[in-house]
Amino acid sequence: MSTLYSRFERTARRVPDATALEVGGEHLTYAQLRGLAERSARAITGRRVALYCSRSVSTYVGYLAALCAGATVVPVNRDAPVSRNRDICRAAGVGMVVPENAPAEDIAYILFTSGSTGRPKGVPIRHRQVDDYLEYCVDRYQVGPGCRLSQAFDLTFDPSVFDMFVAWTSGATVVVPQRDEVLTPTRFVVERRISHWFSVPSVIALAKRLRGLRAGSMPNLRWALFAGEQLTLDHAAGWAAAAPNATVENLYGPTELTITCTGYRLPADPRDWPRTSNGTVPIGRPYPHLEATVLTDGELCVRGSQRFDGYVDPADNDGRFVRVDNGVATAVSGLPADTDWYRTGDRVRWEGGDLVHLGRIDDQVKIDGHRVEPGEVESVLRALDGVDEAVVVPVGDHGRTTLCALYTGESRPDVAQVLCDRLPAYLIPTEIRHVPRFPVTANGKIDRAALRLIAAGG
Repeated sequence: MSTLYSRFERTARRVPDATALEVGGEHLTYAQLRGLAERSARAITGRRVALYCSRSVSTYVGYLAALCAGATVVPVNRDAPVSRNRDICRAAGVGMVVPENAPAEDIAYILFTSGSTGRPKGVPIRHRQVDDYLEYCVDRYQVGPGCRLSQAFDLTFDPSVFDMFVAWTSGATVVVPQRDEVLTPTRFVVERRISHWFSVPSVIALAKRLRGLRAGSMPNLRWALFAGEQLTLDHAAGWAAAAPNATVENLYGPTELTITCTGYRLPADPRDWPRTSNGTVPIGRPYPHLEATVLTDGELCVRGSQRFDGYVDPADNDGRFVRVDNGVATAVSGLPADTDWYRTGDRVRWEGGDLVHLGRIDDQVKIDGHRVEPGEVESVLRALDGVDEAVVVPVGDHGRTTLCALYTGESRPDVAQVLCDRLPAYLIPTEIRHVPRFPVTANGKIDRAALRLIAAGG
């Protein structure tokens, strides 16, 4: 069993002169990065270390230094409100004494996700939980010396662990885009000679809007991985045409299951691509060391070596760990056993032997007595010519719930009529808005909470 730092250290000994990190105009070899991290580790004075994240060499040195010192990394967003970062540091217990070494049973990092109460929930991931995942990914994506992996994710988002440690396990280079480069992803891929790209699907819409998805424009890209939100077949087709030599995969996984836990690889020939019920790329099947089951209400549950052991605040565990019998879940009290399942809160369906993501369980609303899934309306909108992205949110209207649809791309005056032709009356949004672009979170995902506020504001 390896710790994250021991993986990096072994690679640094094996290929000390290979390039480990590129940030802006700075290049560090494995030997240089290791030297900086080990010198900085002597100054670490807490068992859990908060790391203010920026796209700079010092951030990556600090990340490795904390791991080298045996501490747990708690990434915080430099641009987040001070009160949120203060709450995160308090909840994580930042400031304890650093142990002399870090066994695989120790916590590697703690990431905080948004909670339904408005209070962020701390998710601790142990070295042993990320170990199987990294070994699997290095092999699956053929990562080795000479490969150049993008680091598009903010360090407060767990796919950043993939970017860093899949590369640093195998002698590859992590290439960090600056803020202006994030806005032109296809140009970044070409100019920085990226072999492996990993981001949220919203980046595709951005590239399309900037007219950057020209056919064949990214000929050297070998792998294109997407996770964090639904990937539509239309967006996947646009990226695949721009990167004709890349293998495209759609990945899925909440932070609680260590980065990603299922995957679907699109066939090389688009004529062999699946036709799903909602127009999205399947999320596929669980990794070999994991298991998945679907409850009678469609909720996905997962167990296996990547499943975390519980939140920083034990009160947040209520109802999340279950035993399952014939599709019915029974909540577990106390600490979960290794055989217990984690309830993801995501609704899925098996289609053609693969899982398709349908939305969040708590996104479902009742309208005029009908149980409504907004994602059904979104899929019809996305299928319209000229529409890039679509989000449908429930809105309270004098005690009655209605739907508001927002979309980007070309403005189409016939949207309402098309929806009336294709959907039952109770699924027709009472308001349809064309907007120039969707707001996004710090991790690049579409900010649905902000869109709900926009919809409610009239």
